[in-house]
Amino acid sequence: MGTHLHRSPLHDAHVAAGARMVAFGGWEMPLSYPTGTVAEHLACRRGAAVFDVSHLGTVRVAGPGALQRLQEALSNDLRRIGPGRAQYSHLLDDDGSVLDDVIVWWAAEDVFDVMPNASNTAPVRAAVGGEDVTAGRAVVAVQGPAARSVVGGVAPELAAVPRFAVGGGTWGGAPVTVAGTGYTGEDGVEIAVPVEAAGGLWEALVAAGAVPAGLGARDTLRLEAGLPLHGHELGPGITPLQAGLGWVVGWDKPAFRGRLALAEERRAGPRRRLRGIVGGRRPLRDGAPVLAGGTVVGRCTSGSFSPVLGRGIALALLDAGTEAADGRPGVAVGVDLRGTTVDAVTASLPFVAGSASR
Repeated sequence: MGTHLHRSPLHDAHVAAGARMVAFGGWEMPLSYPTGTVAEHLACRRGAAVFDVSHLGTVRVAGPGALQRLQEALSNDLRRIGPGRAQYSHLLDDDGSVLDDVIVWWAAEDVFDVMPNASNTAPVRAAVGGEDVTAGRAVVAVQGPAARSVVGGVAPELAAVPRFAVGGGTWGGAPVTVAGTGYTGEDGVEIAVPVEAAGGLWEALVAAGAVPAGLGARDTLRLEAGLPLHGHELGPGITPLQAGLGWVVGWDKPAFRGRLALAEERRAGPRRRLRGIVGGRRPLRDGAPVLAGGTVVGRCTSGSFSPVLGRGIALALLDAGTEAADGRPGVAVGVDLRGTTVDAVTASLPFVAGSASR
């Protein structure tokens, strides 16, 4: 690994556990552990898995003008929630495309923790202001139908935070912030813990039954859940409306960057839309052309093999005209996998409904 890569406060724990470490977004992070990605994936779907997501940024925006700055910078409307809640939002470019997607933890009346993707902390901070506090904490995500039971055995107050709520507590004498958020489609919590207490929390969660899981399982889990990844389903030229995320736009707000372009796209209708695709046993792949009637109608933005469904799945941006007249899934398409076209059909999202939706 290059010496320029950031390392998580939990790096030594991953190496000791035999994790395969890879570069991701400027960080050296675990891709998988000796059990393998499929086992980690199924542990999350059936029980509880623990992920190190310290590579996500944390930009703290605080003070009397914090709410207004975030309202002007981000697409969603924080007036829909309040202190003690979390909200998914987008930072947009002038053309309405997504520069980054973030989670905002509204921790106190005038204290917000904005969590960008790993490589986007600096541009998000430039847009919203505040202080980059990433280096002072680790973030641990415990996900799965048994996640709250596992966390409750270690720190009951952390397990009690409801979905999309934000709360606090202590671990090892250190203050922690916890949110009922995640990126797997399963119920669970994400815990921001000071660096000095991170190792002990990780060890306690593993001892309580959480299976360590890496970036590989995190990606297949979020794909089954139909959740977007920046640089794939979101990014230059891709708007929230194309990605099926119009609910992330606070249309009642007077102004935010990209609003005018989005309003025009809403009026005209998106030229393409994000859809699910299900194939056969062969994994579908990012970038693969999607065909209908022998004509390319889009490309896969993410693809893999679903351990739960036992089939290849993908997210794809497809021309708007590809849809059935009644808008239902099940439209026959082909996916070009390096010169071989495999049969597939469009599908509703999520591919797999986890415990978060029950």
